[in-house]
Amino acid sequence: SGGEQSPCLFQFREDGFLVLEHFFTAEECDSMRSAIRRIIAGMEVPPHCRTEFSTKEEEQLQAQGSSDYFLTSGDKIRFFFEKGVLDERGNFLIPKEKSISKIGHALHAHDPVFKQITHSSKVQELGRKLGLERPVVVQSMYIFKQPGIGGEVTPHQDATFLHTEPLGRVLGFWIALEDATQENGCLWFIPGSHTNGITRRMVRAAPGTSTCVEFVGSEPAYDDSQFIPLPISKGGLILIHGEVVHKSELNSSDSSRHVFTFHVMEAKDTSWSKENWLQPTPELPFPSLYT
Repeated sequence: SGGEQSPCLFQFREDGFLVLEHFFTAEECDSMRSAIRRIIAGMEVPPHCRTEFSTKEEEQLQAQGSSDYFLTSGDKIRFFFEKGVLDERGNFLIPKEKSISKIGHALHAHDPVFKQITHSSKVQELGRKLGLERPVVVQSMYIFKQPGIGGEVTPHQDATFLHTEPLGRVLGFWIALEDATQENGCLWFIPGSHTNGITRRMVRAAPGTSTCVEFVGSEPAYDDSQFIPLPISKGGLILIHGEVVHKSELNSSDSSRHVFTFHVMEAKDTSWSKENWLQPTPELPFPSLYT
């Protein structure tokens, strides 16, 4: 539509990202943190995390269990751990709530608090401002970035993992549930890097291979000096274009950096790749963002 573009939307199209401070209230952030505490309290540790490493064959079975657990997590609430937090018997070396890396990938469908946030009127209104006609929610994640061990996320484009034809149809909503600072692992972006397509894709591997996914193509070496940090305070939202290059560093601080993030696809005239690890299921077709 050829209407007036607001300055912030112009900025988003220029940069490939947009920072909206104080988009959610402190109360909304705290309700998400309480909801995740409730989910962790009821967590059963996945069996593949508990098996003992011994023979090569068992390691392969463990890897396969782990990959099946990941591949079938699109319509469930599942738990993913930081490296080195379990001993060889699968017992936690640190408290379990401090060991989780992320919880995904269908919080938006199965938990009332995350569902309410994902479909909140201000998110829907933003979708309309962005000109989204038939947005659907494809996945959601709660990311902990634990103090001291929250690992770095290397430079990447979300469309590497969530591929569409044509490109440019995937959008991330990234919500800071605590202040995100340079010390605790805020996001870094290369402004304008969303205009050159993608160089790497993660695709489902052929059945029977030992890994569940494989990468096609490679990530170029990015120039570190091109990245700018985007610290943001609690309640802030960062909109992330599917092809913009971004990363986060290791959390070396003693405070966590909790985030709730979800991805939306403009479904109008778009096809979702059958090779993506994440697929809609009969139990959970991608729900409309608009209610």
